[in-house]
Amino acid sequence: MENTDLATPNKQSAEPKNGIDQSEKQFALIVYILQAVSIFIGVTSIVGVIMNHVKSGSLTDPVIKSHNSWQIRTFWWMLLWSALCMILATVTLGLGAILMLVPLVWYIYRIVKGVMRLNDGKSV
Repeated sequence: MENTDLATPNKQSAEPKNGIDQSEKQFALIVYILQAVSIFIGVTSIVGVIMNHVKSGSLTDPVIKSHNSWQIRTFWWMLLWSALCMILATVTLGLGAILMLVPLVWYIYRIVKGVMRLNDGKSV
């Protein structure tokens, strides 16, 4: 009698942990990292949102889909509020620059909340 358990690969490593597809989870984490780095180097958030839009049709995990849409909304709303604050800064000579802290804090909150929920295997 042959032991087939030794001949087959470890099935546990192929199964998703917490029911989440690990490659999709890694994708979402990479986008969160790109968003976080964009606080210092703005172009990385553009790369992240492009990745989100390209990948959105092929995601299968509902938890990761929620993170994907969360990341897309975070980018576009931050872009809108940043543009409004920049316009306000030119008109009011500095008030917009001070108000820019509000969307920045909101942006950081969205990234931190998303990463924490992703780490827990929960949707946002």
